[in-house]
Amino acid sequence: MLKDIKAAIFDMDGTLIDSMWIWSKIDQEYLKKRDLPVPKDLKASIEHLTFEETATYFKNKFNIKDSINEIMDEWNHMAYDEYKFNVGLKPGAREYLETLKSMNIKIGLATSNNRVLLEAALKKNDIYHFFDTICTTDEVSRGKNFPDIYLLTADRLGINPKHCIVFEDILPAVQGAKSAGMKVVAIHDAFSENQKDLLIKEADKYIHTYEELLEVV
Repeated sequence: MLKDIKAAIFDMDGTLIDSMWIWSKIDQEYLKKRDLPVPKDLKASIEHLTFEETATYFKNKFNIKDSINEIMDEWNHMAYDEYKFNVGLKPGAREYLETLKSMNIKIGLATSNNRVLLEAALKKNDIYHFFDTICTTDEVSRGKNFPDIYLLTADRLGINPKHCIVFEDILPAVQGAKSAGMKVVAIHDAFSENQKDLLIKEADKYIHTYEELLEVV
């Protein structure tokens, strides 16, 4: 998988860390607080959006009176302690990052999350220092179903997209990374289990844990 690869770009939530449950919990608690039901298609509707786009979706979909910034601030407040104290790494993630570093492969993070939460999670799990650059979708105009965030990360790493490999857990992001001309590994997450067959079809490789990759390095 790493032949001709000079940079690895990782998503964070659901890919490096086991955290998707936090956002499902926040969605439910946020809507419950307002006596609003959780639509069955909510996850599919928002999973590829940037943080701000998700807040905009909530404001319009549920007629929330708060501003976009107020919605995001409330979510960040709800999530902070979970990211700082309760999220853990996916099996083999740290070891795989160490392996990439030992091979002089540059490492980037491309996430829809924000700086405060990503730093809390990465530092809590002692992997923050592995990243040569960190990019968020707030820095681009479109979500992860487009190539923008991956191209920005590759540019900051100084690596041609054709020499990059991306690790993602959801279908729209896998498709966005593929459209950037990059090799893509899809990693299993319970919250994208319903996409498994399509992920296997769209990605260059599908794994359940990073331990599978450590066996063949």
